[in-house]
Amino acid sequence: MKKTLSLLILLVMTASAAQAQCGIKNEAFKSGETLQYDLFFNWKFVWMNVGSATWNVTQTTYNGKPAYRATLTTTTSKKADRYFIMRDKLTSYVDLNLSPLFYQKDANEGGTFRQEKVWYSYPSGQCALKMYYRRNQKQPQQRTHQGKHCAFDMISMILRARCMDASSFKKGQRVPFLMAEGKRAEWRHVIYQGIKTFKMEGSNVTYRCRVFSYVEKEKGKEKEIVRFYITDDKNHLPVRLDLNLRFGTAKAYLRSVKGERNPQTSIVR
Repeated sequence: MKKTLSLLILLVMTASAAQAQCGIKNEAFKSGETLQYDLFFNWKFVWMNVGSATWNVTQTTYNGKPAYRATLTTTTSKKADRYFIMRDKLTSYVDLNLSPLFYQKDANEGGTFRQEKVWYSYPSGQCALKMYYRRNQKQPQQRTHQGKHCAFDMISMILRARCMDASSFKKGQRVPFLMAEGKRAEWRHVIYQGIKTFKMEGSNVTYRCRVFSYVEKEKGKEKEIVRFYITDDKNHLPVRLDLNLRFGTAKAYLRSVKGERNPQTSIVR
């Protein structure tokens, strides 16, 4: 799930500069929002429910100043653990203007333990990063990055992307963004695929969504890693994710919503 809910909603990043432009007005979510997801994996052409994911946003403080704390946890079921164990927790602190402050990821995936950390600061109108990465018991890697472009981790990008207006996007439009991970900061792309309605798995709810693809280059060729569906309303909720993972194909479907900020006007029936 490490490139799922979190990469997955990276729809509208632009190469903005300086701290003031790293923030954005929030009209999409409020403190107390909680989203629950069901995770499915394609095992020998059969779709199996393998676990769950939870997203939560809470207003708190960071270094004594008001901030939002957003967390994403993913857990495979005991049945699925026989094939692949996943215990991930991603945490991001942003100020009330959604400028990133700190990010941490603790992941146990298939018996491999990874930890990532990113500290953000904004000296002289630039964006500076301190990054930390450790795998199992190996020696930690620490790197820095500084430049005029804003950087975002997987979780802070979800928050920012949900507050962007994609109504003027054209099908096929590509959007670059600078992503901060524990090991590096790299430019990535998403591609807008247009508007689609679909019926949610296991329910009678049909959503109107804006669809995006997250792509990466492998051996010089682009590969779609995630196709994600964002509600076409003021909440911009991620309701469906189609994932092309190294160990197979997976999907995530929104199961329940609590504490949303705006009416869910993208439900068409």
